[in-house]
Amino acid sequence: MRRCLVRIVALETTETIGSVAAIADGKLLSELKLDPDKRTAQSLVPGLKTLLDEIRWAAADIDLVAVSVGPGSFTGLRIGVTTAKTLAYCAQADILGVDTLEVVASATPDGVDVVSVAVDAQRGQVVAGLFRRGADGWFQPTGPARLVRIADWLDAIPPGVVASGPVLRKLAGRLPGHVATVPSECWFPTAVQVGRLAARDYAAGRRDDAFSLVPRYSRPSAAEEKWEDRHG
Repeated sequence: MRRCLVRIVALETTETIGSVAAIADGKLLSELKLDPDKRTAQSLVPGLKTLLDEIRWAAADIDLVAVSVGPGSFTGLRIGVTTAKTLAYCAQADILGVDTLEVVASATPDGVDVVSVAVDAQRGQVVAGLFRRGADGWFQPTGPARLVRIADWLDAIPPGVVASGPVLRKLAGRLPGHVATVPSECWFPTAVQVGRLAARDYAAGRRDDAFSLVPRYSRPSAAEEKWEDRHG
């Protein structure tokens, strides 16, 4: 019989320094930041092994693999999602992809009801989404995320709405006076928040297919954009 205790391994690789975490029955067992001196391709699998060794889990003990699926960097997303799918397949575990903007929004402190989250899309643009806290305490998107110019994103943030997201790191000292932000430790997605969101969705019955789950990139690649320009 399948145990009631849900054991989750969560991966977050959309930012420069990724992380992995283990959660069981809603409780955080361990969190590990990946080696900042190595590329994600070099640090992720060793990081997962260290995590599993620390909590004394074998791959077969995992019920659910959770992974942030973007928007985010091409390389980090490809490595994270591919590794999560491989782990889920080998462990015969379920898999869930979690939206990166929602991951960031979920770390917003109590007392904030509406937050605008953005990740860097390069070329002076961001992917941004607006989230509102529900009666259950979780943030829900008010609409689809959009690819916009950084200046347009900042100008559109109304009074009373705070900003968050890793793009704020590069905007330090250049924010308009009307833009308030959450504390900087809340700007970045973490594996812990990926796991917590996945636990919520898993309990509600959501599942993804390991073969069809794909990353959501911040924008098309340069090659795809060139092809589109040439061929319409």
